[in-house]
Amino acid sequence: MSNERPRGLKLLAAAVRNRKLGIMLAFGFAAGLPYALLLGTLYAWLSEAKVDLETMGVFSLIGLAYAFKFLWSPVIDRVRLPGLERLGRRRGWLVLAQALIGAILIILSQLDPKSALGWFSLLAGIGAFASATQDIVIDAWRVDVADDIATLDLLSTVYQLGYRVASLAGGALALVLAARIGWPNVYFLFGVAMLLVLVATFLAPDTPRPLDSEGPSELRQAGAIVPRLRAWALAIVSALWCWALTTVLVFMVRSLGAESEARPDPTIFIRTYGPLIVVATVIVPAIIAAVLEKFRHSGRHILTETVSDGGGIGRVLDHGYSALILPLGELVGRLRWATILVLALILSYRITDSIWGPFAYPFYLGELGYTNDEVAVASKFFGVGMTMLGITLSAVLFAWIGRMATVVFGAVIAAASNLLYADLASGGAGLDVFGQYSGFYSLCSLFGADDRLARLMLAISGENIAGGIAGAAFVAYLSAMTSRQYSAVQYALLSSLTFLVGSLGRAALGEGIERVGYAQIFYITAAIGGVAVFLSILEWARERRVTQAS
Repeated sequence: MSNERPRGLKLLAAAVRNRKLGIMLAFGFAAGLPYALLLGTLYAWLSEAKVDLETMGVFSLIGLAYAFKFLWSPVIDRVRLPGLERLGRRRGWLVLAQALIGAILIILSQLDPKSALGWFSLLAGIGAFASATQDIVIDAWRVDVADDIATLDLLSTVYQLGYRVASLAGGALALVLAARIGWPNVYFLFGVAMLLVLVATFLAPDTPRPLDSEGPSELRQAGAIVPRLRAWALAIVSALWCWALTTVLVFMVRSLGAESEARPDPTIFIRTYGPLIVVATVIVPAIIAAVLEKFRHSGRHILTETVSDGGGIGRVLDHGYSALILPLGELVGRLRWATILVLALILSYRITDSIWGPFAYPFYLGELGYTNDEVAVASKFFGVGMTMLGITLSAVLFAWIGRMATVVFGAVIAAASNLLYADLASGGAGLDVFGQYSGFYSLCSLFGADDRLARLMLAISGENIAGGIAGAAFVAYLSAMTSRQYSAVQYALLSSLTFLVGSLGRAALGEGIERVGYAQIFYITAAIGGVAVFLSILEWARERRVTQAS
């Protein structure tokens, strides 16, 4: 280990000078900015424009584009864009998505959200769809271009830094600017900023698209699953994916276009259809892929000789199979039974953060009685800074102790950070002892913060540093689990699972807070985080065994 540490730090120093990291920083900013502007800051503009709360609640449904982005990830991975394909496999899609986002932000700046609410909501929805598409491509690009210098771990860390900078710019900075130059000018400036990111996109290296002969033709060679069985499997999986995509699109259209009394309840939709969509698009296809993989290894239902491609219909079926089933088949075939452990870890690793997010402001403002200004200072400016510190520390930890050790450490401190909020909800006695004896409260007093505000800043700093480390570790782990051949589909699938599970658990968490209070809920979420710690340790042990065996 003593020889590995200096080598890891030398690689870290070399990577800092790598061009890919600068481009990754710009891509992280491009990913975080539209998310902040369309799913956060936009509501401040709508509130200022006197748009009613119910309509603002409907606007939040555009966030479903991020939750279900894996539904169109096969298109992003396989379709060639006319005229843009020459830019590269990933760059063509990035240019389209980023240009569309920038243009939409500029157009929104010219509209009145009160008088042109229909157009405003339509454009915001298209912008969210383009932003989610950009996320798919950026995640795939990160996996594709990683090498021994610009490693997945460092690229993931830099991406998180860029994303957090964008969150700060699209959140706190946007609020400050809006008070001085107005919301239309703010959105115009950030639209221009998105268009400037295109410079980094044109400079970004790209990876060649696999030749068609490397994909579908292999499905017709000896040892591959017979075409008839593949056709049945594709028919089942396609029907499930079409149902899921149609269900989401119909719900969004009904929600954004119907009168208030006819709008469907989003909580009921997520609670009812969320699990069904995960089962239809992930669980069932994974089972089908596992069964086919078992047939192939056992020599059942396989071709004994190479056959023709079957003409146009045969090629279409092969492409569909490659897009929808092979990504899961590759994952299951590579991980085998460990797929269950990996999926369980992904589902549980960030669940405490994703569930807790919507209740943060009610906790700070309603339960604890802090003012808007105090919360803005503690959570936006100070809190984002602590998150970026945590992300920076994760880069050092990757080089010092390795990826999986950082994943385990991130899970431990993320779970433990919930205890800080439990103490805060109970009066903050433990935080006060640490804050006074460590000198943190004295340091905060130099900037005009009393002990009460310093207590909130201390809790937020601990939680955000832990979240920064855990978040960067999680992105690096997901990237490592993704095959370069199917990077867009696999990463979109895996990363969406956490978002969906967090959404499904929020109703139960809200009911729990009403019943037992915030303090007890934080102890429960800390215990849930303990599950992720246990699974992280098991996954670390599994990866060590695989490494030693190879």
